[in-house]
Amino acid sequence: MNITTAAEAAQLFRDQPLQHIDVGEGQVAYRRAGEGPDVLFVHGWPVHGATFRHLLPHLTQHVTCHLIDLPGTGSSQFNSSTRLTIDQHIISVRRTIDALELEDLAVVGHDSGGLIARHAIAGDSRLRAMGLINTEMSSGLSWRFKLFLAARNAPGFGAALGWVAGQPRIRRNPFILGDAFADADLLDGDFDEFFLQPLHRSQAHRDAGISLLRSFDDVLIDQLTQVHRQITVPVQLVWGDQDPFFPVAQARQEVGTFPDAKIEVIEGAGLFSHEERPAEVAAALLPILAG
Repeated sequence: MNITTAAEAAQLFRDQPLQHIDVGEGQVAYRRAGEGPDVLFVHGWPVHGATFRHLLPHLTQHVTCHLIDLPGTGSSQFNSSTRLTIDQHIISVRRTIDALELEDLAVVGHDSGGLIARHAIAGDSRLRAMGLINTEMSSGLSWRFKLFLAARNAPGFGAALGWVAGQPRIRRNPFILGDAFADADLLDGDFDEFFLQPLHRSQAHRDAGISLLRSFDDVLIDQLTQVHRQITVPVQLVWGDQDPFFPVAQARQEVGTFPDAKIEVIEGAGLFSHEERPAEVAAALLPILAG
């Protein structure tokens, strides 16, 4: 199935997934689009596979896109006893690759999905290439990211996050969600539909998101230098230059921590550069994804 328009891409995530994959702790929701070499997309927090929807019209004529909602997000299946942590998501990605019997694949990760993907696939002989979009770096966390993490254990944080997610004017504040995009208007529309409304309306999804956020451990950052040495395949970093969470200056320095990596900077884009400038991000990724 090739996707040629943004409307088709959005509808793919409104429809039921192709299947659910049991990963031990919950079930991953799985969708597929396109034809050609296999590419697995790993999303970050607090989104799910639909965050890659704008890339699909630029990719599906060239590669097969495997899109997942990790447990606790989107169309995945989970309950209140499901263990939802970064470590468990790493295991879930590995088990998804095994279940799909992907023997030669590229992996694209965004935000914490890039952290999860690197830990999941580093040193794996099945990996052909890797794309990383605005994600954690081995040099450490920015003050903006640390500021966000500092609030995660505060009493009532989950309820406050859910309320703010449903308030279009308030969430545009740069110290809430407004600085995630260079253009804060993109917090509305289908981004609101797919990601913010579930946080606002669904206690289960909100609790799952908070559980994952509270599981974030600096040890995973400390291990990245060693992890990068194990990723010997070509790596393409793609970075929005307006991202305060993962600053582009740090990203440029990150290139040298991989055996074979380069970076493409997307001007005028923030943390969600693939949502703001999908054609440019896809153009930067395609040479290594299609391989």
